[in-house]
Amino acid sequence: MLMSYSLSASATLWEKVKVPSNGVSNSIGSYSNGCLAGGETLPLEGEGYQVIRSQRGRYYGHSEMIQFLTELSSDAQKLRLGNMLVGDISMPRGGRFSSGHASHQTGLDADIWLKIADAPLEKESLVEVQPLPMVHIKDYKINNKNWSNKQALLIQLAATDDRVARIFVHPVIKEQLCKSEWQNRDWLRKVRPWWGHYYHFHVRLSCPDGSTNCKAQNPPPPGDGCGAELASWKPQKKVKQTAQNKKKETKPKKKKPVKIPPPQCLALIQ
Repeated sequence: MLMSYSLSASATLWEKVKVPSNGVSNSIGSYSNGCLAGGETLPLEGEGYQVIRSQRGRYYGHSEMIQFLTELSSDAQKLRLGNMLVGDISMPRGGRFSSGHASHQTGLDADIWLKIADAPLEKESLVEVQPLPMVHIKDYKINNKNWSNKQALLIQLAATDDRVARIFVHPVIKEQLCKSEWQNRDWLRKVRPWWGHYYHFHVRLSCPDGSTNCKAQNPPPPGDGCGAELASWKPQKKVKQTAQNKKKETKPKKKKPVKIPPPQCLALIQ
């Protein structure tokens, strides 16, 4: 079974595991090719937060992530920002998903929805809660009907935490944050534009102390990322395709090489 996993990089083995391994939390490998030993469970409800879609079984994380989320929601409550909705973190032992995420493999990534509830949702609503889009995708502009200072302050609150390495948001949301007047703009460096994050933001923590086999990501470039770098994300007008361009597009795409997880990860699903 172990050799079969190594050759096929099957994600289903990780999804079949329903409980964390014993021991202290340890993030192993990289965010997109790793695993989680000694994962902890985020309680499905706590001060100022609720876990949504818990039936997916993706509310496990490194102890550092669990502490971060509970502290963030508590601080958000003190600022009267509303009830925080926590989406996917990791599976019980981390690892690769068959669909939905490339990262979230080491218990150090978490999705926090930008739909902020005024009061805790009913249990039935948590199962099928619908996202609240903050961006008009086709028009490439912020959805002023849904976006408010509460969303901006929640992202700022998360980004100013020293444990946070990066936060991913849709480029339009990053643009909106850049337009605001902040006394301190240093935290904006951590907020990185990335497609798809128009109804939630993705928090990524740095490798915690003690996780010696955790592979860190390079730090973001210097500056607040609000200039030419952000402008480069804006979609360009489509140019009419020539016969030569169409010919290039018909070339078969090269298959991505199979990522073999670290040996310590393979040992977790034997």
